[in-house]
Amino acid sequence: MNVLSVVVFLPLAAAVVLFAVPRVPDRFVRWWWLAVAAIDFALVIALWVGYPGGDGYAYEVNLRWIPSVSSGYHLGVDGLSLPLVALTAGLFLACAVYSLRQDKRVRSFAALFLFLETVSLGLFVALDLILFFVFFDLSIVGMYFVIAGWGHRDAARAAVKFFLYTFVGSLALLVGFIALYLAASPHTFDIVELTRQMPLAGGGWVAGLVLLALGVGFAIKTPTVPFHTWLPPAHTEAPAAGSAILAGVLLKMGTYGFVRIMMPILPDAWRRYAVVVVVIGVVSVLYGAFVALAQRDFKRMIAYTSVNHMGYIILAVGAAGLVADSAAEARQLAVTGAVTQMVSHGLITAALFLLAGVLYDRGGTYDMSRYGGMAASAPKFAGLTAVAAFASLGLPGFSGFIAEFQIFTGSLGATPVATVLAFLGILVTAALFLRAFQRIFLGPARSTEPAADLTVTEGVSIAPLLVLAVVIGVFPRFLLDLIEPASRAVLDLMAR
Repeated sequence: MNVLSVVVFLPLAAAVVLFAVPRVPDRFVRWWWLAVAAIDFALVIALWVGYPGGDGYAYEVNLRWIPSVSSGYHLGVDGLSLPLVALTAGLFLACAVYSLRQDKRVRSFAALFLFLETVSLGLFVALDLILFFVFFDLSIVGMYFVIAGWGHRDAARAAVKFFLYTFVGSLALLVGFIALYLAASPHTFDIVELTRQMPLAGGGWVAGLVLLALGVGFAIKTPTVPFHTWLPPAHTEAPAAGSAILAGVLLKMGTYGFVRIMMPILPDAWRRYAVVVVVIGVVSVLYGAFVALAQRDFKRMIAYTSVNHMGYIILAVGAAGLVADSAAEARQLAVTGAVTQMVSHGLITAALFLLAGVLYDRGGTYDMSRYGGMAASAPKFAGLTAVAAFASLGLPGFSGFIAEFQIFTGSLGATPVATVLAFLGILVTAALFLRAFQRIFLGPARSTEPAADLTVTEGVSIAPLLVLAVVIGVFPRFLLDLIEPASRAVLDLMAR
């Protein structure tokens, strides 16, 4: 069997085993999940080490699947997808460690996360639109049950809102995919073949409508303003591990779709409407930052910063479309920065959501006004939160700085006004994280009982994510060397 297929379907096979064996002790389930997640992560690292480089696909497999519509089981990785595959495997491993303390319906919880790991990995390596759509839809189903089954007080309502919003987005995607299939000659759902054909090149308003359908589907998943309203309640009500996967992995499915599908397959339409993409990106940056500043709920605040950070990615890919005919270095910087931001945001925001889970376990609420002075009794917790907060606002030495520096440098020449406005988002983000840290960890304590510090399990699950953010911030070459050739290939396709 192809090694990429093993990486994708190993977690699902492990989930099936959990239900095939009756009366499995919770302790076994937890360690089974952890062992499978660790093995899958090790396999992904082996893929990275053995990756040949360049701008082509590696570990490719292409088998007949639904021949009547020219849809195949086509998998492969390149410099755009491999970093996200590694991010996905790493975050699911971190959540497996964090959930060693899980005691509510442990087998179902572990099986759902193993299922989610398979569909997430599958989406990032899919090179067929139908296969991509299947994984995209199944991720919605898996996360719906995580939120509804293990969330907080209003979890059912938040789960339904999440499902309906993102399901509407998936339907829009399906319409766009079918349109691309019908426009291709010969008809195909193969992403590589559609990229070669550019079936709607010079298609005028038809290409614009297809771009709109795909854009709505991916924008809801990202999410961007005005399609973001499902995100804050979903994050607020979800369990900590669910929020970490939702922010760190599932949101990237939207931004990945822009770079993998929309830009190379619909280059003419993308260039024509790139200014709209830029405007949406800037609005998302500023709206996410200012609304986050107004929040009293720590987890809800982090959720709105995700809208802000995803806005930087949208700004970058839009700017790359505006400068597609010139400034090759600038547009490559923008796209490379966008992909780097996907990885950076995944690491840092997943760590922040796990830290929010620690906060909830200590005080039973995310309301920042209910806390104070926690640094005195929980210095490790305070220290990790401070590192995560400073990483999120893009200070030098962290991965966020590398990503945002490339985004701003690559976007400034094409969209100077939009880029300057987006700079304000960094200032507001700095203000909101500093204020949140002061409220929770500094000043007088609001409780007579000292808060417990991080446990070993909590520390081992969260600290490596922040260490990786520092490693990328200080030694980014190993990541950029992987992303840059693939970014250049996408831009060459878009400039045709």
